[in-house]
Amino acid sequence: MSTVAERLSTVSFGEAQKHQNLTMIPLLAEGPAQPDYRLLDEAISSGSARVTEVSDSGSVPELKFTNDGDQPVLLLDGEELIGAKQNRILNLTVLAPANESIVIPVSCVEAGRWHSESREFSSAKRAHFARGRANKATQINAAMRTTGERRSHQGEVWREIREKSERLEAPSLTEAADAMYQTHRVNLDEYKRAFRAVDGQAGALFAINGETLGFDMFDSPATLARMFPMLVESFALDAIDSPMEERETPDPEPENFLKQTASVGVEQFPAVGEGEDLRLEGNGLSGGALVARDRVIHLCVFRIPTGDEGRETNARMLRASLRRRNHA
Repeated sequence: MSTVAERLSTVSFGEAQKHQNLTMIPLLAEGPAQPDYRLLDEAISSGSARVTEVSDSGSVPELKFTNDGDQPVLLLDGEELIGAKQNRILNLTVLAPANESIVIPVSCVEAGRWHSESREFSSAKRAHFARGRANKATQINAAMRTTGERRSHQGEVWREIREKSERLEAPSLTEAADAMYQTHRVNLDEYKRAFRAVDGQAGALFAINGETLGFDMFDSPATLARMFPMLVESFALDAIDSPMEERETPDPEPENFLKQTASVGVEQFPAVGEGEDLRLEGNGLSGGALVARDRVIHLCVFRIPTGDEGRETNARMLRASLRRRNHA
């Protein structure tokens, strides 16, 4: 049994929660009461960690992370950093060692800026929208398999942000993903208030209109509780971008999704910081896991629509965008 399958075998399911077209199913599993690492926002706020460009000239796909603390710091796949020369997101989850500086792989989510607004980055306290994380995971998997690099297809990341921003009527002079979150802040906050983490919840699976998009799972319920608002917002932006189905939608089937995840192919690579990176792909799914300190620290898996299914999904979102404009 693979490390991922073994972890998933311990999962049970909580009662589904729903708001508008978004459903969240709690993934219940045991884990440390308090993890032996800090989270990015906490570490930056306390001054024990900082994120900067790798040099004065900078490098789009890389940043420097300095951890001056005596605990490792967890940086989440898709987590957004704002400031410096341009806003970036983490390409995958990293456990940055204590008292070290490392180079972390990132993607740009602000195509029209390349000048410094600050010397250091701050945490946006959000993650990239879920469909963007899904496509990025597929790109990262392919790059690691062929070149060993943890790089996304930057042009595709920018294209996806541009098209989504147009649908959501969230223009930005610098083509920043940030504009979508600011434009739809009231609605996103409603989604965040509608969902809550429950006791023993170590992960969250999300579905839009009954169709499962993916899930994130951590080693500790304490980590999930602190990351939970960020995850809700990540999937909620896609829910806002998706039309509400007039017909009754089916209930998600989390058991089947986790079974499919447990059976996908897994490739293993040395992690950027502590541990090992596992890259998962197959059964129409794509994702990754960070294994360190003898446990799965973070696992994220997404459904990847392909072919006609993907084109129909894009067409539905475009039709929804046109209806929003006509009703404005």
